[in-house]
Parts: sequence; C-alpha cells; structure tokens
Amino acid sequence: MVKFTIYTGGYTSFIVSYLFDTQTASLTYLDTIATTPDPSWITPHPTNPTLIYAVNEVAPLGALQVYETTPGGGLTLLDQISSGGNGPAFCAPLSTGQVAIMNYGSGNGEIIPTVNGGTKFDNSTTVLVTFPPPFNGTSNPHMAYEHGNEVFVPDLVSSAETKSGVLVARVAQATSASTGLFPSLWAQAHVTWLFSTTRSTSCTKLPTSSPHSLSLPTLTAPSPPEFLANATTVPDDVPAGGTYAAAELLLSPTSLEYPHPYLYASNRNIGGTPDPRGDSIAIFDPISKPELALVKQVFTGLVEIRGMELGLGEVGESYLVAMGAVSGGMVIYKRTDGGKDLVEVARNSSAVPRTSAVMRAVL
Repeated sequence: MVKFTIYTGGYTSFIVSYLFDTQTASLTYLDTIATTPDPSWITPHPTNPTLIYAVNEVAPLGALQVYETTPGGGLTLLDQISSGGNGPAFCAPLSTGQVAIMNYGSGNGEIIPTVNGGTKFDNSTTVLVTFPPPFNGTSNPHMAYEHGNEVFVPDLVSSAETKSGVLVARVAQATSASTGLFPSLWAQAHVTWLFSTTRSTSCTKLPTSSPHSLSLPTLTAPSPPEFLANATTVPDDVPAGGTYAAAELLLSPTSLEYPHPYLYASNRNIGGTPDPRGDSIAIFDPISKPELALVKQVFTGLVEIRGMELGLGEVGESYLVAMGAVSGGMVIYKRTDGGKDLVEVARNSSAVPRTSAVMRAVL
C-alpha cells in the first residue's frame, strides 16, 4: 500500500492538501494551510522531500516562500523573500542551490541563492535579471527550465513584431540573458531538444544548441533556431466554436518501467462552445520519429487544466495528477502501456479550483 500527499496551489490565500491512497483508489481532503495571497505555483525542492517553494503572484511586488511539510498534510513557513517584481507566476529550484523566480507582470526575474539546505534565502547575493522588451511591446517571462548550464525562460512577448519568445540565462553566472524570438510558453528539455507549448494550440520541438547563438549571454536577439516539429494539441472531434489554448507540458523521465519518454500537454478550452468531455491531455511521442507523433487524447472532465504533475520515484512515477482551474476538481491517472495511455484511478470532483501541485509519498 502506498499513500501520497498532494499539495495544491491556486489563486486563493491558501494551499490545500489531499491524500491519495493507491490501495483504496481514494482522493480525500486533508488540510487547508493559510498563506499570503495567490500561491499559484508551488514546486518541490529537488532533493529534500520535506521542502516546497511557492510564489505569491501579486502586484506590485510578489514574493517567494519556502515551506516544510508536516504530518497530516500541513505546512510550516520557513522563510520568505521579495520576487523583485510584479506577478511572479513560476519558480524553479536550480542545481546551483539557487531558486529562479520569474515576474510575469514586470518583465524580469530573480536568481535567489539559498542556505541551510534550501530552508533559507540569501538576499545578499540575489541577482535581478531584466529582459529587454520588444519594440513597442512588453516581456512576460512565464517560467524557467534548467538544462545544462542554462535556464530557458519561455516568454509570452506582446508586440506588433512577435507574439512570443524564449529568453536564456546562464545558470553559472546568472547575471545576463539572451533573447530568441521563437514561439514558446512552457518548456521541457530532453537531450538536445526543447519542447514548448504556445498560448495557441501547438506543441513544438526545437534544438537547444544551434548556430544562432541561443546560449550566448548577450542582450542582442539572435536569429530564430530551426523548427524541428510542430503539432496541434487540439483533438480532431471537438465542438465547433471552442477556443483552445495549450498550457502545461510534462516530459516524463525514463526508468526501467518507463524506458520511453512521453510528452503530456494539457489542452484548455478557454471559451466558446464547451466540450461535455472536458479538457483533454494530449500524449505525444517526441523521439521515435522526426515529427511529434500524437499517441492519444485523454478527456478529463476538467475545465481549464492549469496544473498537471507527474509523481517522482519508483512508485510515484506511475501517476499523473491533473486539476481544473475553473471547475471539475482533481483527477489521478495511472500511466499505462509504458506511458502511452492514462487510466483514471481516483477523482475528487469537489476539490477547489487549483493551478499547481506537488505530489509526495507518505513515509
């Protein structure tokens, strides 16, 4: 028997925890932990399973927090620090011991060192990275993904010349950035590729190394790298009149049970004609063919999937949790057929609307 505590963040002033019991296939409420406003993104420490980082996506100045988990699904606040800008929508612990936090509303981010095993922030050496906006436009850095010695920062750029882009900051120096103008909102890296979704309806594969100086720490915009593949995330049989947008993108790690990586993309119907089946999760095979091969569309019954998470570890990697940011609650899927399919094993339709999750095994 294995049990998991699932911590969930959202646009409220609390984090909610749930218990997933694999033996009884039940998903039940545990606790509501008061926080400062809008902990919309929460993420685990990479090596310490008791630590969780959370943003406060507020204006004019957001914050980054670190919590310690407690028995029964609780959390204890350990430290808090300013995000250095407006509306941080994402944070990511780095291999350097720093935490990257991106301010969606002010076009900048911070690389914040931690001390005491990640339980405290070190404000004395925090680096503020400001991304230059396009001409007559704004920069909206939306996340950060570490790959090698670089951090890829998908950016929902808004201007007459370009609708989106990717920023790259070096991890080692964490003092400068370069800008590449190719569509991206959510990134995951694998070997030599970068996978991304856009605010429209596509999933894209690009090289992470190219002759276009993508990784050079300059403030000039290089030529866009060559697209390797592009695929729609929208199912073929959706109702006419829907307005669709890709959101979360997960690349599964490989293991003995799951030797082949798969991409899981949430596909949100954000307006127009609703689909009675709810939003779908599109499963792609990213490496067997040059193109991104769609494997399956799994309909969830959720409305506007903003949060998905893969469990970690030998048992947790079998499960994917998805949540509706508008309605539908939360559902747990088991990855089957090596990751090609998702089978529902637990659902809590009354779970409050959530936008992010951390899944931890109960020890």
